[in-house]
Amino acid sequence: MEIRVLKYFLTVAREGSITGAANSLHLTQPTLSRQLQELEKELGQKLLVRGKYKISLTPEGMILKKRAQEIVEMVEKTEAEFSSLKDVLSGDIYIGCGETDSMKYVASVIKEIQEIYPEIKFHIHSGNAEDVTEKLDKGLLDFGVLIQPVDLSKYDSMPLPDKDVWGVIMRKDSPLANKKAIELEDIKNLPLIASRQMSPKYSSDSGFLDWFGNDFENLDIRATYNLVYNAGIMVKAGIGYAITLDKLVNTSDNLCFRPLKPKLESGLNIVWKKYQVFSPAAKMFLEKLQAKLG
Repeated sequence: MEIRVLKYFLTVAREGSITGAANSLHLTQPTLSRQLQELEKELGQKLLVRGKYKISLTPEGMILKKRAQEIVEMVEKTEAEFSSLKDVLSGDIYIGCGETDSMKYVASVIKEIQEIYPEIKFHIHSGNAEDVTEKLDKGLLDFGVLIQPVDLSKYDSMPLPDKDVWGVIMRKDSPLANKKAIELEDIKNLPLIASRQMSPKYSSDSGFLDWFGNDFENLDIRATYNLVYNAGIMVKAGIGYAITLDKLVNTSDNLCFRPLKPKLESGLNIVWKKYQVFSPAAKMFLEKLQAKLG
């Protein structure tokens, strides 16, 4: 398989037609069709369903689309790394992160670097621990900022200074808004919008089982989320109370945050693959972050 042909395939998948893809790629339709047919022959699978007005992907085509995107991203990342190996320090650094106020430490290092080396570009991918570690393992990210609990055995890591505080986002007209902190009795029978970290997969290590005790299995969870912006919208709509971390939701718009009592916190780590070979730019970023955090 050639990278060029994989890019052709991805363009067809995006455009949904040979004509649109050919125009986008500045190719003739017969040339593009021939390349796709040769790709199907090489893989021994039918990848496209050619309809009267639109092309769709077969199940095998969907698999190739996912793999092709990863391959093309990796090739482009590798090309950018080698392009940065010149006199002027440049290149691209890819960082994945969950939503956390502790990104301020990463942001301060990014600002410091770009003031000196404006040719270095940073690309931030927001996602939960599963999203970030999957991309780390595939080499699509250089670093990940992960909210505990998470298995760090596969990675080198460094703790970030702060801990994030768990609490409840609610409407300001809620009766609970008059309280300084939220206890179990306050919410155990209320409709909740829960972080994915409250799922059985994570809850045994995250502290939620201890905090909720025997009431954990009986919680009235109406919805779950992995990134909190949409959870805030659901709270405003009156769907329920969101269990989330502090400082992530804009509380100026008829919402407020109240911490859990007793306090429940999560630590954070910045991680990278063991034996990772960094580009000069990524190596400098890590060194500056280590120096800042001591």
